[in-house]
Amino acid sequence: MLLALDVGNTNTTLGLYRLDDEQMPSSVPDETRPDLAAHWRVTTHRAQTVDEYGVFFVNLFEMNGLKPSQVTHIIISSVVPPVDSTLRRVCETYFHVEPMFVEPGIKTGMPMLIDNPTELGADRLADCIAAFERYGGPCIVVDFGTATKFEVISERGEYLGGAIAPGLGLSADALFARAAKLSRVEIKRPAKVIGTNTVAHLQSGLYYGFIGLVDGVLERIFAELGPECKPGAVVATGGLAGMVAEASRYITKIDDLLTLDGLRILFERNRSGRPRGRAH
Repeated sequence: MLLALDVGNTNTTLGLYRLDDEQMPSSVPDETRPDLAAHWRVTTHRAQTVDEYGVFFVNLFEMNGLKPSQVTHIIISSVVPPVDSTLRRVCETYFHVEPMFVEPGIKTGMPMLIDNPTELGADRLADCIAAFERYGGPCIVVDFGTATKFEVISERGEYLGGAIAPGLGLSADALFARAAKLSRVEIKRPAKVIGTNTVAHLQSGLYYGFIGLVDGVLERIFAELGPECKPGAVVATGGLAGMVAEASRYITKIDDLLTLDGLRILFERNRSGRPRGRAH
C-alpha cells in the first residue's frame, strides 16, 4: 500500500492507498476513490521527535485495523523543511520504507509555464496534478490552508501560474494579536452581514471580507484568461474549503482529498524503477 503525507504549516494529512490489485476493507468508503483505504488530518508539530511521530502514526493505523507493515511505499510533500529529516527517519524506522519526496527533479507530466518551476510548493504541484486529472482543464484550484493559494491550469494541462494570499486563520490571528481590545472569536459564517455586537462584527468582517478576497481574485483571473478560456471547474480544497465555498459565487467543487490524490498520481508517474524493497 502507498502512504501519502502532505505536511503543511498547520495540518498534516495522510492517505493510505491500495496499489495494483490489493483488496482490503476501507475504513472510509468512497465510491469515487475505491483505492483509498483510510485518511486522516492531524496537527503539524515541528518539535516532535521521531518516536513521538512514529507512535502517533502507528496508533492511527491500529485504530483503523491496519498495520504499518502493510505500507510498501511512501510519498511526502512538505512545506515545513524542519520536519523533513524527522519524517524520513520515521518512515525508515517504523515503516521500514525509504520515502519519496516531492522535490525538484520529480516527473510531473505537467508543463510549468512559470519563471522558476522549482519555487512551486510541493502541495501546490500535487493540487494541480490531481485537479487536471480529475476535472480536466482549464480549471482553477483554491487551497485554503495557512495561506490561500490559487492555481490556474490550462485546457492542455499546463500550469499557468497563480496567486498567494494570507489564509483566513492567519488573518484572524494577526487582527487579534494587534488589536488589544478585540477578543478572539470563532470563525464562522454569521447569520447576517450587519452585526449588532462586537462578536458578530468580527465574524462578519473576517468571513465576508475573506469571501470578497477569494471571489475578487477569481474574477480577475477570469478576466485575464478571457471568455474563450473560462474554467470548467473551480475546485476548493484544504481545511476551510467547505466553510468558504458555500458563500463563494464561483467555487463549483469541494475536494478535501485533492492534494493526497495528487501525491498518489505523482507516485505512479515516478514509481518505475523504484524497488519495492524495504529500507534497512
